[in-house]
Amino acid sequence: MKLILLGPPAAGKGTQAEGIAERYSLAHISTGDMLRAEIALKTTLGLQAKALIDDGNLVPDEIINEMVKERIRQEDCKGGFLLDGYPRTLAQAETLSQITNIDAVLDIDVEPEVLVTRAAKRRVCPECKHTQLVDGVTDAVCAKCGAKLIQRPDDNPEAMRHRLAIYYERTFPLIRYYKAKGILKAIDGSGTIEKVSSEIFEFIDGKLS
Repeated sequence: MKLILLGPPAAGKGTQAEGIAERYSLAHISTGDMLRAEIALKTTLGLQAKALIDDGNLVPDEIINEMVKERIRQEDCKGGFLLDGYPRTLAQAETLSQITNIDAVLDIDVEPEVLVTRAAKRRVCPECKHTQLVDGVTDAVCAKCGAKLIQRPDDNPEAMRHRLAIYYERTFPLIRYYKAKGILKAIDGSGTIEKVSSEIFEFIDGKLS
């Protein structure tokens, strides 16, 4: 299957994507991870992207489109893939439609203020990229590999609200776009990780049966 995972920042896309990719043996394509890899390597693209991301802005479409186009050509995508964090705009969606067909789009929906609170508690593992929420713990470690967790610079409340404003302005129209195509499934992201996963798996299993 070829799937897209939509949802605002901190909606739990990364966590759910891990479970979906593992359960259905899909290549997990996270444009956020791809960009952070460029930033870590301090490439020209990485330096440009870092300045934009730190301010809560989006990286230009042409850069992201090319990254995704090259990624889905790789061998591990032949058995299917899950796009996490792409497309973010109608222009990106239209470009994607010229590259490949998509079987279904999952939209994880959560109230904005809940997302701001989540982001403040979110930490990322610099080693295995696992994401988890912490409560009042400054030196939390990754539940998967034990490395010390870090906070992304764009997870502070001010940057988060800015990112959400951009999301609802530029990305929310994608929901209407894919709904019109008849391939959108809305997912209530306000529940526990397990509850959200269960709803997603039930939908995908139904598509595969």
